[in-house]
Amino acid sequence: MFGGFFSPKIKGTVVLMQKNVLDINSIVSAENVVNGVVEGITSILDTASSFLGRSVSIQLISATQTDSSGKGKVGNKAYLEGPINSLPTLGAQQNAFTIHFKYDSHFGIPGAFYIQNYMADEFFLTYLPSQTPTALVYYRQLELHNLRGDGKEERLKWERIYDYDVYNDIGEPDKGALYARQVLGGSSAYPYPRRGRTGRPKTKTDPNYESRSGSAYIPRDESFGHVKSSDFLIYGLKSVAQDVTSVLQSVFELDFTPNEFETFDEVRELYEGGIKLPTDAISKISPLPVFKEIFRTDGEQFLKFPTPKVIQVSKSAWMTDEEFGREIIAGVNPGLVRSLEVFPPASKLDSAIYGDHTSTITKEHIEPNLDGLTIDLAIESKKLFILDHHDTIIPYLRLINSTATKAYASRTILFLKSDGTLKPVAIELSLPHPQGDQHGVVSNVYLPAVEGVESTIWLLAKAYVIVNDSCYHQLVSHWLNTHAVVEPFVIATHRQLSVVHPIYKLLYPHYRDTMNINALARGSLVNADGVIEKTFLWGGYAMEISSIVYKDWVFTDQALPADLIKRGIAVEDSSSPHGLRLVIEDYPYAVDGLDIWGAIKTWVEDYVSLYYTSDDTIKQDVELQSWWKEVVEVGHGDKKDAPWWPKLQTREDLIHVSTIIIWTASALHAAVNFGQYPYGGFILNRPTLSRRLIPEEGTDEYNELITNPQKAYLRTITPKFQTLIDLSVIEILSRHASDELYLGQRDSEYWTSDIKALEAIKKFGTTLAEIEGQLVQRNNDETLRNRVGPITLPYTVLYPSSKEGLTFRGIPNSISI
Repeated sequence: MFGGFFSPKIKGTVVLMQKNVLDINSIVSAENVVNGVVEGITSILDTASSFLGRSVSIQLISATQTDSSGKGKVGNKAYLEGPINSLPTLGAQQNAFTIHFKYDSHFGIPGAFYIQNYMADEFFLTYLPSQTPTALVYYRQLELHNLRGDGKEERLKWERIYDYDVYNDIGEPDKGALYARQVLGGSSAYPYPRRGRTGRPKTKTDPNYESRSGSAYIPRDESFGHVKSSDFLIYGLKSVAQDVTSVLQSVFELDFTPNEFETFDEVRELYEGGIKLPTDAISKISPLPVFKEIFRTDGEQFLKFPTPKVIQVSKSAWMTDEEFGREIIAGVNPGLVRSLEVFPPASKLDSAIYGDHTSTITKEHIEPNLDGLTIDLAIESKKLFILDHHDTIIPYLRLINSTATKAYASRTILFLKSDGTLKPVAIELSLPHPQGDQHGVVSNVYLPAVEGVESTIWLLAKAYVIVNDSCYHQLVSHWLNTHAVVEPFVIATHRQLSVVHPIYKLLYPHYRDTMNINALARGSLVNADGVIEKTFLWGGYAMEISSIVYKDWVFTDQALPADLIKRGIAVEDSSSPHGLRLVIEDYPYAVDGLDIWGAIKTWVEDYVSLYYTSDDTIKQDVELQSWWKEVVEVGHGDKKDAPWWPKLQTREDLIHVSTIIIWTASALHAAVNFGQYPYGGFILNRPTLSRRLIPEEGTDEYNELITNPQKAYLRTITPKFQTLIDLSVIEILSRHASDELYLGQRDSEYWTSDIKALEAIKKFGTTLAEIEGQLVQRNNDETLRNRVGPITLPYTVLYPSSKEGLTFRGIPNSISI
């Protein structure tokens, strides 16, 4: 409206959506609505009133009138005025303010805002025009230029600069050789995805390493933003890594409590009664509400954990062979088993260095358990499968076994029974040859047994397999294949795609909190002497081994259909759902995952078709091409010459690439993350390290297998201190915050003004709800034995929706924990 004849003004309303007023790293996003132009701001604020006065100025930018340089005209500065309390559309955590812009008829039509911040905090400008007017092109390019920075100097906490670096910040060589770790990334020997650059000073000992002084920089837009202080799960993680670990370590060092469990019942006591701690122990732990369920302070100082779902119904079903086989396809690491196509199993290790590693498992070992089939017929009919943890660990096994831990490389053969379940029929455990690597390995094969000392040895053999699987799961399936590989996409998207770009809008929700959680992981979880090294078998070689595995990483294999085909678990079949026929029909992760994959792909197809009408529009999109070039050549630069990278020249390429990114950041991460505590919270079921080998007959340790099998098992697997740290971490990792955004959801209804895009995402949400109903029906089908299993735990981790807390369900949009 006009405020007067000689001083025309445009009156507008600014709505601030405040996400967090408690956390120093919170984000406040705002939706500016001025004469129908929707804009967004984010900032760090204690209260909404911080905007008042002259702390922030907003100027209109003309979309139709330019100055002498061709840039859109910039209007006079305007400031937020008094609050509006009567706006009927205001929601929770929202505040509205009046603003007046002076207007000149020669200014033209406003197309964007220019916001200047005079506080220590920063702002993030976003807008969604269907096309960028010529007068605004300069500002669009300027924003991207500012986001890229200059690659120099240490980044400051209020900056919004995105850049790349190698993993040279997980070791601390200045503390001594024991804390030095390989630099990951930038070499063919140790390739790795890139992380966000911080620019911290180099270490004094070695200029190749970045010092770990102070907190690691992350762009301000990546800061966590949660509604309640109880949702600060990330700070719970940091507290576990620092406060809890040091407190528990001091408890055990003072011999307040022994570092061994004596019986299985004592392990279960962690959930039923807890462990009593010294009276001053709890006071040293950060009083975050997230710990209320773990650290009891109501009169007694107890460390008590929620009962994991794996033992909520039955205390012993986890020990069965059927449950062991079921968790390989419906547990926390369900994407590793593959069809056995060559017998005996072979190795891909260089025989010139490591000798012959062909498996010693014979037909005589397993044919008695194949229901009358021969090996050849079982392989031909797709009835034999392998969980192979041999080649990954062998190059490091001699080093690992030179420490307090003792382990084997393992190969596990499984048979698909007529009832659809997987039965382990042989486990091969291998050690490096005592005369040197070139001589191969020394292997023993263990077979199923249900009584006597053989049954205890069989239980131990399965435990060694699970220790290997736990390490591979945490460092590869979880950390590398979701957290680490996604971060380069986050960085490239911000550097190369303007916030007005439709693909930026498509992908942005799937990046929420990822750089922040990764920075914390490098600081406290995967760093030298961090939680992972303390509690997992791979120890100080953990990240290095994940780098070796990354050599075989293929982006296109992250697509679920391609992964299933590559592992021999599915064959192409146009008559089957999603064009694939599963050879293990009752494979919960694959069946449910394909439904979710299909829904994501359809949503991406619908969305992309709104903006790209031909393949030429893909080729001619300069920002899109720059984005993909940077992902391939910089973000994943160690694999830039790989032939499998899509060329991004067609709409089909863009749909496929975007679907893989969204799948990886949402459903794949959910599948390997939120089952950690339900399955791994009971350390007997998923031990993380082993401390002694299977004893030789005639030794005291062997006699213990006969006289006290529970004690023998407990002396082999993860001890008490490491168990408590592990459980504290995965209990937090397996939780959802109350303001979690799940697949199909957006943080604002204003994310686009395109009606067709809004209709498409609504359709996506409806499809996901329908899929969830179908998953519930599957879990109620008693003929599908792998859906629930002996432990009576339905496979719910890929249900799209969830409530907050420890739910064992829900697919968040992003890798946010």
